Amino acid sequence: MKNWLRKHPQVRTIRVAAADLNGQARGKRIPTRFADKIVEDGTRFPVSVLNLDIWGEDIDDSPLVFESGDADGVLFPTERGFLPMPWLDSPSALLPIWMFREDGTPYPGDPRHALRAVLDRFKDRGLTPVCAVELEFFLIDDSGRKLQVPVSPRSGKRRKAAETLSIRALDQFDEFFTDLYDACEEMDIPADTAISEAGLGQFEINLMHCDDALRAADDAWFFKMLVKGLARRHGFAASFMAKPYEDYPGSGLHTHFSVLDKNGNNVFDDGGPDGTAIMRHAIAGCMNAMAGSALIFAPHANSFDRMVPGAHAPTGISWAYENRTSSIRVPSGSHKARRIEHRVSGGDVNPYLMLAAVLGAAMNGIEDAIDPPPPITGNAYAADLPQIPDDWKTAIDAFEASPEVARIFAPELIRNFVLTKRQELHYMQELTPQEQVEIYLETV
Repeated sequence: MKNWLRKHPQVRTIRVAAADLNGQARGKRIPTRFADKIVEDGTRFPVSVLNLDIWGEDIDDSPLVFESGDADGVLFPTERGFLPMPWLDSPSALLPIWMFREDGTPYPGDPRHALRAVLDRFKDRGLTPVCAVELEFFLIDDSGRKLQVPVSPRSGKRRKAAETLSIRALDQFDEFFTDLYDACEEMDIPADTAISEAGLGQFEINLMHCDDALRAADDAWFFKMLVKGLARRHGFAASFMAKPYEDYPGSGLHTHFSVLDKNGNNVFDDGGPDGTAIMRHAIAGCMNAMAGSALIFAPHANSFDRMVPGAHAPTGISWAYENRTSSIRVPSGSHKARRIEHRVSGGDVNPYLMLAAVLGAAMNGIEDAIDPPPPITGNAYAADLPQIPDDWKTAIDAFEASPEVARIFAPELIRNFVLTKRQELHYMQELTPQEQVEIYLETV
């Protein structure tokens, strides 16, 4: 890590940051000359900092605050090391960190440790998940009270409607996307295909598959920071909030995953289109945990505006082959790449918690060797299916009570997340939809 800074002498400051439960970067700004101390000894801040609400406020009844004396955790750099921050004007570096207790054990309320614990379950069985994520986001002119698509730097005009898979729509913001891909190269984020989506000023970029799910979650977290920061340099906002416009589809964060055995073989591949029994066990696990995990996939008040029938976001619990109306899709293509696509999450999720929930549920099903119901065909919105919770309070209660969730997340994380969301629910009820949009636009 020290060598990175020596190779980049222009960097004058660093940001040490960890992801809180809402996926917000919490940490400190430090002059580069003190970086060696952080690398060697870590840094400290209160454990409660990873359990703040969306406004950055303490949770009123959290045992992490006054009851414990607001005690510190110790945070050390992750294996990712330093990364450039191309969205800032002055040369700066980001050093991702994660939290440990004073005795050196991982703090179970840290979202990155939650994902690591799930991956340990795979490792114990000689298995390795391979993950890829697709991130949708909006480019937005938020300079007035009404959100609208930014003026194109090329044409000087605004798009009046969505242009699904339009090359013209991408080219209208060519400088932004060129800078974005250059910045992804600098940060070693594996950004692949970009497309225009069905929403007004909405785009999607895929991140390439990776056999390290922690790194895949890191990449998604860094990418969200980068897109939002870089958009401001171009004079507009970028948002991953679930539903900024009432009349257009919202943004999702879909994940694809397969699983390798210790010899590198895809355990979902049966040589044909159907996939293996272990793939179906993973699907069954994901379906059984879906209602209880909805709070992870839809963590905010605005999240549930996206999850309505016919709006390109699943509402029923189902699986299918090559069917984008289902909540779990098995894509077609080469049997060697047989995989599961989990389609429930909004773009506003914490990537660490989302991947932990998806992979942990899959492992539940693999451990139990359970089978899913038959795959559906046709329009899932028109089928009689068990439903994903469609309101925030129901999702909070389901998450707290779910036995499937209790197998995935530590009790302390479950408690902290529930307390956080109940506090946010209480205060969000006092706000207008416009005020909620102002809070979520760039935070999530």
